[in-house]
Amino acid sequence: MTGAAPPVTPPVTPPVTPRVGLFATCLVDLYRPSVGFAAASLLEQAGCEVDVPRAQVCCGQPAYNAGDRTNAAAIARQTIDLFEGFDYIVAPSGSCAGMLRHHYPDLLSDDPQYATRAQSVADKTWELIGFLTDVRSWTDIDASWPASVTYHDACSGLRELGIKDQPRQLLKKVEGLELCELEAADVCCGFGGTFCIKYPEVSGAMVDNKVDDIVATGAATVLSGDLGCLMNIAGRLSRRGEAVEARHIAEILAGPATGPAIGPAIGSAADNDGGKA
Repeated sequence: MTGAAPPVTPPVTPPVTPRVGLFATCLVDLYRPSVGFAAASLLEQAGCEVDVPRAQVCCGQPAYNAGDRTNAAAIARQTIDLFEGFDYIVAPSGSCAGMLRHHYPDLLSDDPQYATRAQSVADKTWELIGFLTDVRSWTDIDASWPASVTYHDACSGLRELGIKDQPRQLLKKVEGLELCELEAADVCCGFGGTFCIKYPEVSGAMVDNKVDDIVATGAATVLSGDLGCLMNIAGRLSRRGEAVEARHIAEILAGPATGPAIGPAIGSAADNDGGKA
């Protein structure tokens, strides 16, 4: 399946200054905190009050995908307890947002104490870019990136949440940025969470195809909205010696993205300028 899911309809009368709980995600917390800071900055620019609950943990997706529904449900309950008081829950990841929005209600459907609460949390959970455009109608980007980029549509954001046009809409507002569309942008990069561990040969072939398409665009940087995809792609780019950087879209939109790229590619600007890109 390659088609995008239909966009989710936002609430009719959202709060003027909504309280947003930022679900930072494990990968952002452990490997790329700059994405979390960029997400918080964008949400504040869009007129939100942002809080990042310190007690948050994984969304439970690895356990859920591995068939461990017991531990996945326990994690879901903890997340609901922590985030249900916010007007919105926003994650800089379509994968994690999709877990809360689509899988929590099913996971807890037989729990009389949490079934309704799980649906309530699901209804107000958004992926970052979709929230900025579809809920806040925010396009007031004050960023510049005088270089060429291409964009990979991460599977969960595209197929579960309908994130397709929204990133491109915001990237058009970035001064100096040239978007080079990627062939088969909506095809999986081969990461797929535990998929790349269970089926490494298939995953490796898929990311090689993705890197071939990225390099063919001639773009200096590949962007996406999911850090898992970006780490997978950046790793293959680096091992192949390709001088293409990988960054999360939030880092570009929040500007300026001055830190090193994700797994700096060989010969990249990040390698040649003391970590500055």
